[in-house]
Amino acid sequence: MDVSRRGFLKISGTALMASGIGLSLKPVSAHAQPLKIKYAKETTTICPYCAVGCGIIVSARNGKVINTEGDPDHPINKGSLCSKGGSIYQLSVNKNRLDKPLYRAPYSTEWKEVSWDWALDKIAENVKKSRDKSFVQRNAKGQVVNRTEGIASVGSAAMDNEECFIYQKFLRGLGLVYIEHQARI
Repeated sequence: MDVSRRGFLKISGTALMASGIGLSLKPVSAHAQPLKIKYAKETTTICPYCAVGCGIIVSARNGKVINTEGDPDHPINKGSLCSKGGSIYQLSVNKNRLDKPLYRAPYSTEWKEVSWDWALDKIAENVKKSRDKSFVQRNAKGQVVNRTEGIASVGSAAMDNEECFIYQKFLRGLGLVYIEHQARI
């Protein structure tokens, strides 16, 4: 028997319909599921993973993130996200995420839980100590330079222009000259 591809499909479709396991054309009632983000506050943000700057909508209810998705109105990604951006929900909702600062003293092998106030004071103390130790008021030619060469900064692609502007002002105010950005590396 010589059967063409079209003939095979016709025979197969007829056999399925005749056997009773074919498709039913009767109307089916559909029930809409309640939206997971109903009554949630939506906030737009930028994906923190790379320098592309894709837009993300974060839905939160009672101060907790309940959903993240690509922003269809964003000019860069138009709602689509890569695998890292698509998994951004896990940045907020993750049982393994640390929610308190940990500190490991020099030469210690153990981490200890500390308060946010203590951690921020310790960071400020270390920045001040390093800046004072490495501050250069005049260069070898005697010119006033007012810089510190003991601190460097690597910025983040997750920062928007306004945040970068404020961060630059802060770093320049400290006298940093070694300022880099993650997107250039």
